[in-house]
Amino acid sequence: MHFDAHTALVVVDMQNDFADPKGSLYVRGGDSVVDVVNEHIEAAHQGEATVVYTQDWHPPSTPHFAKDGGTWPVHCVAGTWGAELHPRLFVDGERIRKGSAGEDGYSGFTMSDPETGATSSTGLDGLLHQHGVDKLVVLGLATDYCVKATALDGVHLGYATTVVREGVRPVELEPGDGEHALREMSEAGVSLA
Repeated sequence: MHFDAHTALVVVDMQNDFADPKGSLYVRGGDSVVDVVNEHIEAAHQGEATVVYTQDWHPPSTPHFAKDGGTWPVHCVAGTWGAELHPRLFVDGERIRKGSAGEDGYSGFTMSDPETGATSSTGLDGLLHQHGVDKLVVLGLATDYCVKATALDGVHLGYATTVVREGVRPVELEPGDGEHALREMSEAGVSLA
């Protein structure tokens, strides 16, 4: 993987609730990608690339959660252990927090109101433009939700976008969702490395 000053490494949601087996929405194998992600963070810094970390950062009640009518168990509540980045993760870069007003925050770029569907920006696109970025390398959790949404938005916004296969794992609400997500990204113009 080639990193330079025009590249950003986007580390998606490597948070305890997803990446730790004790997390409320543990992604099977999520903890096993921490070392892969760290290798890419180190390479990105050596290549003077921008490194950005996304985090779900939810209020205690939101239509995003099953208890409030949504899909998911309570996870990544702002300020809790579950919302913090995994303790083994090398953290040296800016953070983009999403869903803090109760939005669905799958993509690192956009959030949507779970009731109206109205979208809003996370600020990631503006941050990347400030750094002169035109290429993205995306990894983290989970392949079939936040990684996919971030990569698809990246391509849509004109970034040459690559997803690192060994640096992602799927939730798989249905068997095969992870591979389906990789195909969908590839068909949309995302490179798979």
